[in-house]
Amino acid sequence: MPSKRYKKAVEMVDGKKAYPLKSAVDVLSKFPKAKFNETLDLAFRLGVDPKQSDQMVRGTVPLPHGSGKTVRVLVFAKSGPAAEAAKTAGAEFVGFEDMIKKCQDGWTDFDVAVATPEAMGEVRKLGKVLGPRGLMPNPKTGTVTDDIARAVKEVKAGRVEFKLDKAGNIHVPVGKASFNSTQIEENARAVIEAVAKARPHSVKGIYMQTCTLSATMSPPVRVDLKEFADLH
Repeated sequence: MPSKRYKKAVEMVDGKKAYPLKSAVDVLSKFPKAKFNETLDLAFRLGVDPKQSDQMVRGTVPLPHGSGKTVRVLVFAKSGPAAEAAKTAGAEFVGFEDMIKKCQDGWTDFDVAVATPEAMGEVRKLGKVLGPRGLMPNPKTGTVTDDIARAVKEVKAGRVEFKLDKAGNIHVPVGKASFNSTQIEENARAVIEAVAKARPHSVKGIYMQTCTLSATMSPPVRVDLKEFADLH
């Protein structure tokens, strides 16, 4: 059964209406708050075929105001300059064979994994462990790189990843309920623009079909994408 707080929020939004982004943020900001700092999320329904490899949508985007989340970073790097750079940049976990063994034993108590190209030969063996959890380092998302320090700093500053799921949807965190309206709007705008620019060349027709903004415990607010028409 929906809570009283959720029912009150539902009464505050027109489910049949698509709101300009600024208005959608304003509506969301007026919803009754939960007892914890909810995560805000953008959800997209895309006009692509997830089964076609040339219609995969994936990328990263730096959030102007960060994600509001403390990101725990694991770096796979052999002892030396890369490992030292990772520690200096603030990575919580740094190692190579020891960290690979730990992950093989089922440990995944981190949010993002970064690896040097040199380390990937062994890290690929963790595909069955890290892959299903979305934790596998990938060159396309900037998490396989020789510039380890930069990658760690960007992730910690609020760079988020987006990836199409099997149903043709994308979910991206855009901040916390404690953010002010300007921070939420600017983060959301950055994500919408990034997803729009990631449109595969082979896609025909309407690409971004729907977009909704919601908090962890709130109903969704539909975002009108007309202002982004030139991008999608």
